[in-house]
Amino acid sequence: MVKIGIIGMSAGNAHPYSWSAIINGFFDPEEINRVGYPGVSAYLTANRDLLGIPGARVTHVWAQDRAISESIAKAVQVENVVDDLTELIGQVDAVILGRDDPENHVEMAKPFIEAGIPLFIDKPLAGSLEDLTYFAEQVANGKFVMSCSSMRYATELRAVKNEFSQLGKLQLVTAVGKKDWIRYGVHMLEGLFMVLDDPTPVSVRHVGREGGDVVYLEFADGLQATVHLFMDIALTFQISLFGKDGWRLIEVKNWFGMFRDNLIEFVRSVEENRPRLDFVKTERIIRTLLAAHESLADGGKTVYLNS
Repeated sequence: MVKIGIIGMSAGNAHPYSWSAIINGFFDPEEINRVGYPGVSAYLTANRDLLGIPGARVTHVWAQDRAISESIAKAVQVENVVDDLTELIGQVDAVILGRDDPENHVEMAKPFIEAGIPLFIDKPLAGSLEDLTYFAEQVANGKFVMSCSSMRYATELRAVKNEFSQLGKLQLVTAVGKKDWIRYGVHMLEGLFMVLDDPTPVSVRHVGREGGDVVYLEFADGLQATVHLFMDIALTFQISLFGKDGWRLIEVKNWFGMFRDNLIEFVRSVEENRPRLDFVKTERIIRTLLAAHESLADGGKTVYLNS
């Protein structure tokens, strides 16, 4: 049995509730609704028969407020609430840092990295090149750090890969999503990179505005892509593929499925004692994410990723 500790939570991010429920196979919809996440209890209810990951259990929880920790524990049957995140060391086999505020990731991850505990970090891994460099150095030194957006495991995107032969040579890829660039642009980049077999990005240019992000990407093979993140559009996460012979529009909606497959991959990684997702793929995505932010701050200049 892989014993997992979960660290939460950041504003608006219900992953400590939903991910723990998916692993433990239990949730209290009334408690999850009470704390403001009716959408989470809805998709957990719809997939109740698929809850639970064999061979794994979230056994410990820490949040910055004990009341939050106790709420998570009640909602998803976590047996142990700790008052300091370092108390997880020696008590669990792996840790999920279930927060999406990247400015806090290094500080919270460091004790577990130093203790050699396998760690999954919620997206985005880092909000600065300095923090990304820290994680890259730890991985190079043999530490177990895994991070991605669950969009990498979206069934809708993986299904379309079977149809690539019908599209001909791809000419353009577009991605459209809602909310802010740093925390949600990573979703679109992860899905786009995965469906394209993780190509090498060479340049990034932000041609939009804050709250209306339009980002132009070019890859080493010459393929062009645009990623659009807008705060004030209806909720959607979609990717379009345009080839010489055909096209596809994919809207990603099965959040439960992607979360579950992501968590299964982390548990398998812990069992195999190595991340099943190559860190180089994560690093390329985060560098692209940060390059777009840099481009916007510098008036829309092109940022070259090989420099």
